Amino acid sequence: VQFVESGGGLVQAGGSLRLSCAASGFVHEDYVIGWFRQAPGKGREGVAAFSRRDKKKYYAETVKGRFTVSVNDALDTVTLEMNNLKPEDTAVYTCAAEYGMIWPDPYEYDYWGRGTQVTVSS
Repeated sequence: VQFVESGGGLVQAGGSLRLSCAASGFVHEDYVIGWFRQAPGKGREGVAAFSRRDKKKYYAETVKGRFTVSVNDALDTVTLEMNNLKPEDTAVYTCAAEYGMIWPDPYEYDYWGRGTQVTVSS
C-alpha cells in the first residue's frame, strides 16, 4: 500500500487546516484508512478513520465536533478537515491503512505514510 499525503503546516489557535491521504495498492476492498498523530514525548494516537467495509467514519473523542473526515468517490482518498485547532493538536500526523476494520489501535496497522507536521500556536 502506498500513500500520498498533503497538507499540514502552521496555524494559530482557532484556525483550520486540511490533510489529505490518497492510498493505493490495496489487494482487496476491505480496508480502513486512518489518521494518527504523535506529539513530542507522547505515544501515537488515532485521530479519525474511514472504514470501507461499513462506510463509517470514526473519531477520537478529543477531536469530535472539530475534525471531519471526507472520502472521495473511489473511497481511497481520505481528507481530514481540522477546525478550531488547539495547541494540544500539535503533532506529526500520519496516514495509515490496514485490511479489515481496526480502530483506533495504531499498533494494529501495518501500512504507514511518511507523516506531516501540524503546529498550532497559542
